[in-house]
Amino acid sequence: MLDLVSNRPELPAEIARRRTFAIISHPDAGKTTLTEKFLLYGGAIQMAGQVRAKGEARRTRSDFMKMEQDRGISVSASAMSFDFKGFRFNLVDTPGHSDFSEDTYRTLTAVDAAVMVIDGAKGVESQTQKLFEVCRLRDLPILTFCNKMDRESRDTFDIIDEIQENLAIDVTPASWPIGVGRDFLGCYDMIRDRLELMDRADRNKVAQSIEINGLDDPKLAEHVPAALLDKLREEVEMARELLPALNPQSVLEGHMTPIWFGSAINSFGVKELMDGIGTYGPQPQPQRATPRQILPEESKVSGFVFKVQANMDPKHRDRVAFVRLASGHFNRGMKLTHVRSKKPMSITNPVLFLASDRELAEEAWAGDIIGIPNHGQLRIGDTLTEGEALKVTGIPSFAPELLQTVRAGDPLKAKHLEKALMQFAEEGAAKVFKPMIGSGFIVGVVGALQFEVLGSRIELEYGLPVRFEASQFTSARWVHGDKAAVDKLVNANKQHMAEDNDGDMVYLTRLQWDIDRIGRDYPDVTLSATKEMMV
Repeated sequence: MLDLVSNRPELPAEIARRRTFAIISHPDAGKTTLTEKFLLYGGAIQMAGQVRAKGEARRTRSDFMKMEQDRGISVSASAMSFDFKGFRFNLVDTPGHSDFSEDTYRTLTAVDAAVMVIDGAKGVESQTQKLFEVCRLRDLPILTFCNKMDRESRDTFDIIDEIQENLAIDVTPASWPIGVGRDFLGCYDMIRDRLELMDRADRNKVAQSIEINGLDDPKLAEHVPAALLDKLREEVEMARELLPALNPQSVLEGHMTPIWFGSAINSFGVKELMDGIGTYGPQPQPQRATPRQILPEESKVSGFVFKVQANMDPKHRDRVAFVRLASGHFNRGMKLTHVRSKKPMSITNPVLFLASDRELAEEAWAGDIIGIPNHGQLRIGDTLTEGEALKVTGIPSFAPELLQTVRAGDPLKAKHLEKALMQFAEEGAAKVFKPMIGSGFIVGVVGALQFEVLGSRIELEYGLPVRFEASQFTSARWVHGDKAAVDKLVNANKQHMAEDNDGDMVYLTRLQWDIDRIGRDYPDVTLSATKEMMV
């Protein structure tokens, strides 16, 4: 975390009530369903869609691409803003599928906390672990939701142990499940000493909550069968002795995670989790930037682009840049300086998102995420300010792990293809390389599913059938060094050289041996697997 000094002034009330967070999980742990229920409780939608329901009922709000709706997975990160109990939640739903991890990594640069969703039966899975490590690098506070408790799930202590061991973070239970699978009745709220009972009949209804006076309250016996009640008392007593108590400061520093148990599909445990985000989640935090960090309470507006989504509205070929506001109070129609090009931009039609629905944003505060429609001026990593030349840092771009050449089905449409590829490259959906020798383009991605998504989007959005073919190259590295050294490398290795969509030099490799050889023959040049998204 940046300097968590306590002598910073109090944030203006509007900024202090903002909670900006992402939901991270392994695919299929129930992340999109949980997002839907957040919207339901925030009063943003009347009925939550399900990823697996029938017909129109299954149109979840956060999955708006055709492919997402067909497959029931989230492919692109989407942002939603809604109010809940005096707080303003800015929620970013990220793709769980590892093939889209780069989108997720970048999204985590724009939030102040993460909600980690794990499946009660499967515990911590590989993708959760990867994403968790990114949160670790950024010291993001993490709140955990253990989902699917209404199905057969593992022992509660096992789940907590696994999180503590695999992720090396202290876990403190905020609620404790009563029964599992078919016998799952609800939870005992350990923070507020309440009994929360799940209603299986109506999934879109808020669970009933009964205030009790400690676990010895005779009222408990009216609602919980004797065997489950004995087990609950015993487990909670053990948990209180063995597990650390909730320490809000430790949560904010990213050393401890409170865990809630529930079932998102039954709307159970979600409200408690949302209360927890409001109470224990961080207010908008300072952002790393050069030459100085940006504090949210500054009066001047600044923000940065962490994602670009093209063709959200296919009729208009529009591109929306998702901007996280880092400081100030933004009003519609403001002129902001686009730091990379040093040109002023009038922001006349900024939008607030509710997934694919959007409305004009008359105003926004530090911590909010707004969309700025533009025609290609804004790219990932760009900073907008009221004149000061600040650049937000730490937004990564990773070397692709899979490369293929791409050709238009119709050779006469090569120009159109180039335009479509450049658009996706600027969106961050793929890396596009133009080799120095030969025609055509090489497309690089992190996961194989991205080729499918790219092919289907180019066909749907541009009416261009394309085919991907195997490339002789397996990976790419950005070339850094002084001009003379780089020119020497380029002239001797033209068959390996290409330019990326920003015009930076890239060395395409077939084997690790290629990389080692360059290191040996050209000591003044470095090959790097990541590039900071700044121009």
